[in-house]
Amino acid sequence: MPAKTGARRNALKARPRSVSVTPRVQVAEMQRARLLGAAVTTFAEVGYSRASVAHITARARVSRRTFYDLFENREDCLLAVLEDAVARIEGEIAAVNSSESAWRERVRGGLLAILWFFDREPTLARVCVVQALQGGPRVLAWREETLVRLAGILDEGRGSGSRSRECTTLTAEGLVGAAFAIVYSRLSRSGRSESLTGLVNELMSLIVLPYLGPAAARSEQRRVLPLVSRVGGVARDGAQGVLDGRDPLQGVPMRLTYRTARVLEVVAEHPGASNRVVAGHAEIADQGQVSKLLARLERLELMSNSGEGHAKGESNAWRLTALGEQVARRLGATAPREREAVVA
Repeated sequence: MPAKTGARRNALKARPRSVSVTPRVQVAEMQRARLLGAAVTTFAEVGYSRASVAHITARARVSRRTFYDLFENREDCLLAVLEDAVARIEGEIAAVNSSESAWRERVRGGLLAILWFFDREPTLARVCVVQALQGGPRVLAWREETLVRLAGILDEGRGSGSRSRECTTLTAEGLVGAAFAIVYSRLSRSGRSESLTGLVNELMSLIVLPYLGPAAARSEQRRVLPLVSRVGGVARDGAQGVLDGRDPLQGVPMRLTYRTARVLEVVAEHPGASNRVVAGHAEIADQGQVSKLLARLERLELMSNSGEGHAKGESNAWRLTALGEQVARRLGATAPREREAVVA
């Protein structure tokens, strides 16, 4: 990868959210987010082998020059998609797993987090699991490294009991390969509707059998799964409007500018925020302007207002809907600082 492209890509990935950045960097982050979102949809629709840079830039409405400022080539873009997806999954695993938990519970928690993620991001899941196999040497090497890391986690099971000492590193490698093949089979089917999360008990039974024996395997098959949905991992109301299997940006009939993305970011970080709180954090001085923008986002079902409003003398209380969460996540909560103009 050229030094310029690699340095810019790594800087955008590594920047802490709390660090103040220049408008130029904000523009680059928004462009990167749009290109990655367009790449995911394009790779899933036409396949990685048939997708071109032109397909991606046309869908993202970003120039080819900008693409090559951010990525070396199409494979570099796919690699960025995969790395971002794994970073998000690792964050969710860290949120549900404790380093003090037993091996069996850590594996189960990690498996649940991965399959929850795939269920609510089915298009991205197909790109990560199915289309990545069509990638070039760098993507295939990345995939191999990822599988080796997963095998390393399962291989820790050799210290979980006397029976597990009979296992070898090949045991973990075989289990990872088997689980991957099962998930691949489900994701490669056209018109798939079954939940991957429903595979957790059977996969856990398969994993613990060689390490902990038949009784533990049967126990895993009988365990009750937590109630989950395709959004956020846990069941919640108001999930209507989620664009299952599609890029959520393609379904929003408005121009998503820096100011709009900042409002989405503020509400994501401060659920229940009032108009004044949103305006302050988003740096919008005109209260009338922020009120109009919030109302527009509510009509588009990106936000909901649980407050009583001025009619009863109380502040509004804004929260993202399930669709709003998907859009905010796809945008990376940043967008170009440019003249606010929302166009239907």
